[in-house]
Amino acid sequence: MNIPLIDLKAHHQALHAEITSAIQNILERTDFILGQDVAKFEEEFAAFCGTKYAVGVSSGVAALELSLLAFGIGPGDEVLVPAHTFTATAAAVSFTGAKPVFVDVDPVTWTLDVTKLEEAITPSTKAMIPVHLYGLPADMDPIRAIAKKHNLIIVEDACQGHGATYKGTRTGNLGDAAAFSFYPTKNLGACGDAGMVTTNDEKVAEAVRALRNCGQRVKNVHELPPFNHRMDSMQAAILRVKLPHLDDWLESRRSLAGLYNQLLADTPVVTPVEPHGYRHIYHLYVIRAQDRDGLQAMLKENGIGTAIHYPIPVHQQPFYMKNGQGQGPYPVAEKICSEILSLPMYPELTEEQVEVVASTITRVLVPTA
Repeated sequence: MNIPLIDLKAHHQALHAEITSAIQNILERTDFILGQDVAKFEEEFAAFCGTKYAVGVSSGVAALELSLLAFGIGPGDEVLVPAHTFTATAAAVSFTGAKPVFVDVDPVTWTLDVTKLEEAITPSTKAMIPVHLYGLPADMDPIRAIAKKHNLIIVEDACQGHGATYKGTRTGNLGDAAAFSFYPTKNLGACGDAGMVTTNDEKVAEAVRALRNCGQRVKNVHELPPFNHRMDSMQAAILRVKLPHLDDWLESRRSLAGLYNQLLADTPVVTPVEPHGYRHIYHLYVIRAQDRDGLQAMLKENGIGTAIHYPIPVHQQPFYMKNGQGQGPYPVAEKICSEILSLPMYPELTEEQVEVVASTITRVLVPTA
């Protein structure tokens, strides 16, 4: 049995007719950029997150960048980001001209270590980006308390957190603004690149709308930096087809993750946690193993797809090292990156496939009597 890390073909099969119809409607209307499907999807996604506003953009990293710019973040400013995340989190800060300042992550949740935040704050610190990594929300109550104390902006990186909740509130509605990615492999994925900014601040939403569209509030009057980060109408139409199914897909992921947790309980791997009051939505199901590379090789030999998200902590990425911004060490992030392994996880994954993955891991790591 070959078990892929993700199966996008299976994911789209059941929705093929609806997606085809949605695309055909756009071909007939020819409103290819920022068309009516974008406006409707913005309304629907804002309602899903519980926010007043949602603004469609071209990608998740664009959503982060434009959110920061909407708050006036730029050259001379510092923004706190976790040392363990996808590089795009820090890249968005760099694109604004500000400096990403890395903070180590919690050894249990793998999200921002709130006990390390205040020591990283300087007079130049203007914002922080907590990442809802792998689908688990960051610990937002202490993050918000620290932000309030030091007058810092919070931009959530919710690019892996569609539908996750923290103490009853969905991600996207836990900070001053939030960025979502709809990259095809996300829990809510387009058939190309797309992103979204959510916020309850009307001025921020207005600024992002202008920034994404060549800096225009009024056509042909370019008041703000002329970026081109507009959402494609076809991607919005596809996402509108998918959004009503998202909660069901998340429950499937949670059920499969629960089965993984049960079957791997007696092995030496570390499985993901879900603290009380959090709702993990398992964009990725990530374990830790001491001999990660050996385990990954054995799983590959048995036809099981895996990946490493992410093998190099952001502060050790060549771009930040050569630019003198690779601070450190950040021992927790560095250790995590040497041990993590993503196992197959998608709503169409079957319990039988999970059992095969878990039994293979057990056979490799647990000696027989």
